[in-house]
Order: sequence, then structure tokens, then C-alpha cells
Amino acid sequence: MSAIARGSRVRMHYSLQLEGGFVADSSGNEPLDFVLGAGTLEPGLEQHLLGLQAGEQREFAIAPGTVFPFPVKAAVQAMERAAFPEGMPLEPGMIYEFNTPAGDAVPGRIVSIGEDSVTVDFNHPLAGQAFSFIVEILDVGDHGLGDSPDGGN
Repeated sequence: MSAIARGSRVRMHYSLQLEGGFVADSSGNEPLDFVLGAGTLEPGLEQHLLGLQAGEQREFAIAPGTVFPFPVKAAVQAMERAAFPEGMPLEPGMIYEFNTPAGDAVPGRIVSIGEDSVTVDFNHPLAGQAFSFIVEILDVGDHGLGDSPDGGN
């Protein structure tokens, strides 16, 4: 049975669960298929998968600031209310997707709503928070990144 290594093809279910039990992200009904080291997962999460095998289930406690950075004040910005679609309901805590000038999508969490402005936090939603990384490894396949020393087995 193969153990997960850099370049392994991995098929798994996962969830990121906050201390209060709220699931911040998960694979849902469809497992995540990816190559370890290809950038699908944060490197800080990937390191916990090394050595795991198909059939294993694990829960890892992730300390604040170890995978996602601590929040920075500069990432909290006031925007004109006119920048949002007219009639769009806005509520504190709501995640809204913004487009950068380069065309990249960036999520922002609405902090507060004023008459003429909306305060948006562009820090990663898990910035500075402790959470659990819960995984169920379904399959570990041959190496998918570069050449492996054992010929891909």
C-alpha cells in the first residue's frame, strides 16, 4: 500500500472545522482529487498528509497563524456603497467576491455597513483562527509530479 509523498495522486474527503463546530470548507459529497505539491491545498495542510495511506482517517489541530497568516489591519478597507450592486442585500459576516484590476476573484467579508460606505475585511476567513483539518484518505496513486525515484510506484 502506498503512503502519501510529494507528487502522490490523492483522493480524499476533508473538512476545515472551526472550534465552535462550524465547517468553513469541505470536499462535500465529491472527494477532492489532487497531486500533493501541485498547489491545490495550502502547503501547511499538505504536510499533515505525508505518510498517510488509503483508508486512514485523521484530525489535525491547526494553531492560529500556522497555515493562514494572522489578520492585518491594512486588509480591512472602507468601500463606497455605490461599489456594490444597487438593491443587493448586505449583511455583516457576508462573504462577497470582488474582482481585482487584474481580473482575479478575491473574497471579502463584510464587517459593517454605513449609509455611504461598507467596511470589508480582505484577510483570509481563517486568518488567526484555530481549526481542525479532518481527512479521510480514499486512495493514494502513483506519483504525478516529475520523476519519482522508484519509477512511480
